[in-house]
Amino acid sequence: MTIPASKEPERVRRTLALFLPYLPSERLIRTYGQPETPFVLTEKQRGAMVIVAADRQALSLGLGPGMKLADARARVPELLAFDHDPLGDAALLGRLAEACERYTPMVAIDPPYALILDIGGAAHFFESEEALAQDVEDRLDEAGYRALWALAGTPDAALALARHGLKEGAEEQLPVSAVDMDDKTHQALERAGLYHIGDLAERPRPGLAARFGMELTLRLDRLLGVEDRPIDPIRAVGNILTERRFPEPLTHIDAALSCLEELFVEASVRLEERGQGARMIRMMLFRCDGDVARLGVETGAPTRDAALFKRLLRERIGALNDELNPGFGYDLIRLSIVAAESLASRQLHLEGGEDQQGDQTALVSQLSTRLGRERVTCFQPADSHIPEQGLLALPILDAPAPIPWAFSPPGNPPMRPLHLFDPPQHVQVIAEVPDGPPHRFTWRRKTHRVIRYEGPERIASEWWTRKDGQEVGKGGLTRDYYRVEDVNGRRYWMFRHGLYGDEKANPDWYIHGLFA
Repeated sequence: MTIPASKEPERVRRTLALFLPYLPSERLIRTYGQPETPFVLTEKQRGAMVIVAADRQALSLGLGPGMKLADARARVPELLAFDHDPLGDAALLGRLAEACERYTPMVAIDPPYALILDIGGAAHFFESEEALAQDVEDRLDEAGYRALWALAGTPDAALALARHGLKEGAEEQLPVSAVDMDDKTHQALERAGLYHIGDLAERPRPGLAARFGMELTLRLDRLLGVEDRPIDPIRAVGNILTERRFPEPLTHIDAALSCLEELFVEASVRLEERGQGARMIRMMLFRCDGDVARLGVETGAPTRDAALFKRLLRERIGALNDELNPGFGYDLIRLSIVAAESLASRQLHLEGGEDQQGDQTALVSQLSTRLGRERVTCFQPADSHIPEQGLLALPILDAPAPIPWAFSPPGNPPMRPLHLFDPPQHVQVIAEVPDGPPHRFTWRRKTHRVIRYEGPERIASEWWTRKDGQEVGKGGLTRDYYRVEDVNGRRYWMFRHGLYGDEKANPDWYIHGLFA
């Protein structure tokens, strides 16, 4: 008898859509206070000022988007008008989306005034999905923003229901304008006697596709829940996520930090099962009043070391411009592993305990956390024959796997100096023949006599970017490089900039580097 392997139950997709119809006017009220008279927000369209948004009082008087400001003031002379600020509205919608991350990490923005929350598996923290949605509505209302919400199995259905003030199960009552198509298609549907989604649902799909296109049937299926589409969350969701919710908010920083350390230990167990270590860790601390503190830690190498995470967390908090302020307390703390890499199990010490990572990796991670990831760099060789472009300074946390440097054969002098001047320093050179090696040169008011030289090594600019007459360091003229040694044993890397006759009548000489 064969026993079938147990399967994890598939996660049911549930979507909560939030529509904020008065967002532009409510943003203005939150910033400047409620005016005594109705007001609208306008922008210039085809030479005329047109209403884009209005407050509730203006809407109750029959004024709304699309109406010309002159016509509106003819009806309501005391009407106030302000410039519409779509960027301000978008920034506010983004902040509200970040605040909604307390319910689920899968939060997306649907411009201009809607949010989409994937709450599948998140409603168990509340009595029901409706209780979760009501909590979101109450918090937004306390902040001064009116929201209409709807639940559905797909984002398109939830958005359409929320925009029209309907609840799940009323999809067929939606007008045909709920299908996200152009006005021309909507008018054609109404002329054909199709006014509601229920009318479209009764029609055979081949006939609709033949007359109005496949796009209509696809969007109709998404609205009816037959076809699904993924959402694009505002933040990448970590492959491992752990969190704590507290019935009594934490009001002490030390307690919050201890909770983060416990969450990392939990995440480390799951990382060990996968044979991975964390490279990028994101933390979010949600306050009762809606404020969210965000912290991020990156490591120089994959790690599951809780002690290293604790040190890096303390360094990150110490480097903040504004100290963490728990206020009335944190009621939710979340930790997610955003990036992870393979990390093999390490051999145990003879006396017990797991072998820790090298001090160098810990030091790199700690310095990058304290000083900033862009300030701790390492050099990586680049595939370029031009000396100035032969290496790149990259943040050490972003540096790829080490690439071997090119070295001279044993017993031979190095091909490149340890120190390069940027820009190269001009020198006066005397040569035995015009296009020959340097015999004597003057640099920094001192004359040096050359007793040994090697070269020339000719380096020209890329033929596809070459422009004659460019200055040194910008890749214009041909360079003839020489490695020279003076009577005191000092070695220099020099080049003649340009060729006699072909590129320049009297080429200049420069010192580009010093050998050890």
